[in-house]
Amino acid sequence: MKKILSLVVLVPVGLALIVLSVANRQPVTLRLDPFNEADPALALTWPFFAFLFGALLVGMLVGAAATWLGQGRHRAGERQQRAQARRWREEAEAQRRRADELAMQVAAGQSAAAGLPALAAGEPGRTVR
Repeated sequence: MKKILSLVVLVPVGLALIVLSVANRQPVTLRLDPFNEADPALALTWPFFAFLFGALLVGMLVGAAATWLGQGRHRAGERQQRAQARRWREEAEAQRRRADELAMQVAAGQSAAAGLPALAAGEPGRTVR
């Protein structure tokens, strides 16, 4: 489905760009010196479609940068949530280990009081997580 959708979108866009390029092949001079029209300090002579594609590329880059900068607070929030989740997992694991230790101590204490040997981790009668 994704391939079909991309073909439906990309093929017409590609054809439009090819037609635009063929229709605008004539050279155009871009003068970047407004004070000296006869002998500009900086002038570029390229086919018109090159300027169109350049403007399209610059617009896409500016839009991508604006989007990336605008989403910075969301990325920072995600990093904080991941760090907090990692801390909670570590805390849960530490509590689980502590509970196992306490269970072993209780089992050892009850066994000693009854005169029985204490169960070690992994022996029958002891559940290990």
